[in-house]
Formats: sequence, structure tokens, C-alpha cells
Amino acid sequence: MFLHSGSNKLDCHSIHLEWHLSSDHTPLMITIPIIKEHVNSSKCSIGKDSEEEVSFIKDVFMIFRNLNMSNISDLTSLDKIINDLAQEIEYTWEKHSKIVKITKYSKSWWDGKCSHDLEIYRITRSLEDWKTFQRIVKITKRTFFNLKIQEIVNKKQGSWELMN
Repeated sequence: MFLHSGSNKLDCHSIHLEWHLSSDHTPLMITIPIIKEHVNSSKCSIGKDSEEEVSFIKDVFMIFRNLNMSNISDLTSLDKIINDLAQEIEYTWEKHSKIVKITKYSKSWWDGKCSHDLEIYRITRSLEDWKTFQRIVKITKRTFFNLKIQEIVNKKQGSWELMN
């Protein structure tokens, strides 16, 4: 058995001489500590091409437009302006974004039109609204994945990148 010379975390091993059978090999048991790690299951997000995105961009544009840079005389004043700018943009982000739960069922292609048509179907429960919802989902998926494919092809310059 080979261990890293300064590793005391993997030094929790035991050799069980009594466990060997007809072989001359002896079982070796190593205890490896696993650190508990917290994985976020939610994030703040603004939907692409949504009203919130448009409002966020307008607000950020206004922040930059109203930025007063006339009194930058030294490094301290520059740091203050940058920190104020960061705080205003963060506040604007929090104002326009919403918390989204990330699950194994999350769909990156899902958009507002899908949600809208699903709500219409849930209200009416009609077959026509279900077919409309299914058609919109199909079109949205196709558009999303065609864009992803083009992105990969243009970025990597090779069609073999699409094999995964």
C-alpha cells in the first residue's frame, strides 16, 4: 500500500490477517473520511427575454448613466465609486430576480411561453389547449437545442464535439 508521505487522513487502515483464505493475500481495509459538503439547490435568476430582464437592463443602464465620475481624484475615491456601483447593481439584481429551485427535473429550455400555455391548459383542461402546450414545448425544445448545437459547432470548430 502506498500513501502520500504527509497524509494522515488516509492513515486509517487495518490489515486483517485472519480474513485470508487459501491465498497468500491478506485483505486490507482503508477508512477514507468524506467531508460533508453543502450544495445549493436554489439560485436567483432572471428569465431570458422576460419583462424582468428588460427592466433589469434598463435599471442597470440608468445606474451607469447617472454614475458621477467627476470627483475621481485618488484611488480611495475610485474604490468608493466602484463599491457603490457594485452595491447598486446587486440591489437591482435582487429586485428583478426570483429564487429558482434547482432539481434533477429542471429544464434549461423551459421559458415563459411554456409556463403560460401550461397554466391555460390547467385552467381549461381542454384537449386543444393540451395540444397547443405540447406543440409549444416541442418548438421551444427544438429551438433551444439547435442553438446549443450551433454554439458547440461554432465554438469548438468540430462536429465530433457533438458526440456526447
